[in-house]
Amino acid sequence: MFEPGHVHRASVPGLPGQQFSIDLYYEARPNAKEGTMLHFRMVGDIDGKQFQDEFEMHRDTAFNFASLVSKVAIKNGLHPNTTLIMRNHKEYDLIFEDIRRVLGAESGEPVNFDHLDKDGV
Repeated sequence: MFEPGHVHRASVPGLPGQQFSIDLYYEARPNAKEGTMLHFRMVGDIDGKQFQDEFEMHRDTAFNFASLVSKVAIKNGLHPNTTLIMRNHKEYDLIFEDIRRVLGAESGEPVNFDHLDKDGV
């Protein structure tokens, strides 16, 4: 389920496999040193183990969010073959456009590749 600034993903109860319920929240935040950052807060549970994680991405690399979100989910116990963001491409497009809106970003803006390393991508 997607709504601006929030994505919810959950496994289907009763089906075999890993059980999870994860909420991802995001917002733009100013940073005096780095400029505008996209702040993420991920909360939920994976196989009954609750977790909360927060991380940020630079404005110009935030569109690679699915990669970092997956890494954080795996770090917290989600099986690597489980995808949180790319299940529904139409919904991914909505998230992408919402992030663009939140950051006030335009297509074709340059990317500082040093930010990819800093963001852990």
